[in-house]
Amino acid sequence: MNLMSDLLTNEQLIASGYQMPNYDVSETTRKTASDAKWVHFGAGNIFRAFLAVHQQKLLNLGLTDTGIVVAEGYDYEIIDVLKGYDNLTLNVTLKNDGQVEKEVVASITEYLKMDASSSDYTALQELFRKPSLEMASFTITEKGYSLVDGNGDLLTAVQADFEKGPNKPESYLGKVVALLFERFQAGKLPLALVSMDNMSHNGEKLQASVIAYANKWVEKGLVPEDFKAYLENQEKVTFPWSMIDKITPRPDTSVQEMLEKDGLENIAPFETAKHTFVAPYVNGEETEYLIIEDCFPNGRPALEQTGIIFTDRDTVNRVETMKVTTCLNPLHTCLAIFGCLLNYQSIHEEMQNQDLVKLVRTLGYKEGLPVVVNPGIIDPKHFIDEVVEKRFPNPFIPDTPQRIASDTSQKLSVRYGETIKSYLQSTTLDVQSLEVIPMVIAGWLRYLTGIDDRGERFTLSPDPLMPTLLPLFAHFEFGKNNVNSKIYALLSTKKIFGVDLVEVGLAEKIVAYFNEMSVAPGAVAKVIQSIK
Repeated sequence: MNLMSDLLTNEQLIASGYQMPNYDVSETTRKTASDAKWVHFGAGNIFRAFLAVHQQKLLNLGLTDTGIVVAEGYDYEIIDVLKGYDNLTLNVTLKNDGQVEKEVVASITEYLKMDASSSDYTALQELFRKPSLEMASFTITEKGYSLVDGNGDLLTAVQADFEKGPNKPESYLGKVVALLFERFQAGKLPLALVSMDNMSHNGEKLQASVIAYANKWVEKGLVPEDFKAYLENQEKVTFPWSMIDKITPRPDTSVQEMLEKDGLENIAPFETAKHTFVAPYVNGEETEYLIIEDCFPNGRPALEQTGIIFTDRDTVNRVETMKVTTCLNPLHTCLAIFGCLLNYQSIHEEMQNQDLVKLVRTLGYKEGLPVVVNPGIIDPKHFIDEVVEKRFPNPFIPDTPQRIASDTSQKLSVRYGETIKSYLQSTTLDVQSLEVIPMVIAGWLRYLTGIDDRGERFTLSPDPLMPTLLPLFAHFEFGKNNVNSKIYALLSTKKIFGVDLVEVGLAEKIVAYFNEMSVAPGAVAKVIQSIK
């Protein structure tokens, strides 16, 4: 049986507990085509396993009559795969008690490629001219908002768009801003642009990138000055901040086998040429949070009815800061780095290593929690409890340290630099008391050697700064002095670490840990064991 439209009425799956849409899917598709309210950029797992599911809840409750149009601008092969399943997604929720929930999600009514010369892009232009459109949301990863490369130079496609304007844009965000220009020309119609990516101040970063295009286009006379004023008028265009949290690993073969036993066929994960893993199903944990600044000039979906929290910007920022800088993301990156070095293939397996458990507990409770500002709507200690006792140890979440280790250079400044800054600003905390944060940074340096704790080479996860970083460790040898002035220069890089680690006095501690980890095979594990 293929995962196609006939699946919606399959009695065998319904009898075995599969949840099905209880609304008219065809009518929802028709209504969305005429009066779309929500377009989403980024067809990744977290969108399909989280946001699309909540829109389906609204449809099931009769609280909306439209679905979501999805646009993909990075990897077009994803669209080719997903269209082959009639836009349906099978969402598999893996609970920590071993229970599994399976739901066929039909709230995504259309997938479009952001190829500026295609009919799909023409459809997006038409969509952005619709008065009904309330929200454009984004899960395009943190690096998707950057306009520059690792050296701080404008990306080639961005530079081209700055010069040419909104006609036939090449860059991802250039296409988004060109679509906003369509909306401007259609009568300065209102819209909320909501970044739902896992990063601090996500709305602010999206806004800064959008305005950068508008500034250049106005400066060169490619668009009227009113376009920039439109984007900066909060009665017309807003950039709400948000905090999102749900672990959604790449499609796992164990889940595939489970679904095949239910009679589903042709559902194997597919790896695209850009190394994206996509399947007709998504798998994720039960725990999920989405908190959004309530700032929507043209209305919004009633997602508060499905558990999404709408609040003010300060509260969103406090929750995001709690999660990203102290209570979850730093712990995740710690396990990612040391998991790769210690040859682990899953996060839950790492959580069976009591030395690693002690490490992340110390990082969260002892070093992170003292600088957390309680956001009020979520208790920080309870949040960490849930992370280390329920979420990370969940054996049914097939998440890997290798996946989480991707783009680490883009994450360190927020995940550790912000806590270091808080210590420096505190009158009661001493930055020199930090042990795990310097150890994790040293672990990252050790990771960049590409030699694991057994002394064997391993594959490093993708990172935009790899061409710059790898040469620094190209001549690594156990038992040798692998530290030179270039390593200290790296540790002084505020763009990577958020602070100058030499200037704040942590570089020597980091170098000492790195040297200890480089003595011989097995040294990384010994250093981790030294944490008291």
